[in-house]
Amino acid sequence: MRREFSAGGVLVRRLRGRWVTAAIRPAGRKAGVWALPKGLIGPGEDPRATALREVEEETGVRGRLGRKLGDVRYVYSRSWGEAPGERVFKVVSFYLVRYSSGRLGAIAPAFEHEVAEVRWLPLEDAPRLLAYGGEREMAAKAIAELGV
Repeated sequence: MRREFSAGGVLVRRLRGRWVTAAIRPAGRKAGVWALPKGLIGPGEDPRATALREVEEETGVRGRLGRKLGDVRYVYSRSWGEAPGERVFKVVSFYLVRYSSGRLGAIAPAFEHEVAEVRWLPLEDAPRLLAYGGEREMAAKAIAELGV
């Protein structure tokens, strides 16, 4: 079985006295499907660097790396590429990322095809609003880490 390794971030900041997190709607997904920014770790790239890069590419915002929140593991079937239907074991490492600069949604044109929409969601609602169980768990860990 093929293996893939990705990294991403739970990007957080305080807005009007409340913690929020950046969520993306991946291109091709229906409205209301919210996910965390993440992507494949490049050859020789440190997962922490991948998390910061992917956060910036998919949200338009730069962040400061916090601690690792955990790994999400799952198996999926490829629906594209050379081997559609191939099963892939994937591990995604998630980090807490604190906002440092930028405007949410100011995505570079090279990455606009990956993301249909970007939005700040109330962090306390993220475990309910995110589409994927492992990502809901990472949001809950961010809540615990921040004491929200």
